[in-house]
Amino acid sequence: MKSRYLVRTADVPGYHPANHEHTTNQRLVGPETVGARQMEVLLGTLHKGGGALPHAHPGIEQACYLLEGTAHVQVAGESFDMAPGDTCFFPANAMHVFTVTSETPVKLLVIYTPPYGEKPENVIRPTAN
Repeated sequence: MKSRYLVRTADVPGYHPANHEHTTNQRLVGPETVGARQMEVLLGTLHKGGGALPHAHPGIEQACYLLEGTAHVQVAGESFDMAPGDTCFFPANAMHVFTVTSETPVKLLVIYTPPYGEKPENVIRPTAN
């Protein structure tokens, strides 16, 4: 019997998120997998030279837990490096950038609340001066 609440990564299709380079995400927890309405969990695989370009999510908080690889992060004027086991937080509306720094791919758990749903209207890009 198949469980409504168990998600096997191998069964989840990948997609290439907007405003990211060399990135494939798999939506593990969301409306289409387990019926979640208040949170979303993704597994991101980001390859060398990849990451998230500058952007923010209006009204959406984001946390990232680094599983493999290394990355450099900029958020709301702060800058830091991440290694496996590190977690970063992006407040709602805060501009952020995520850049792969390792030769090997980055594996990253991403949690959004409320769900982002890969909707273009849920992204704020920096304005040109």
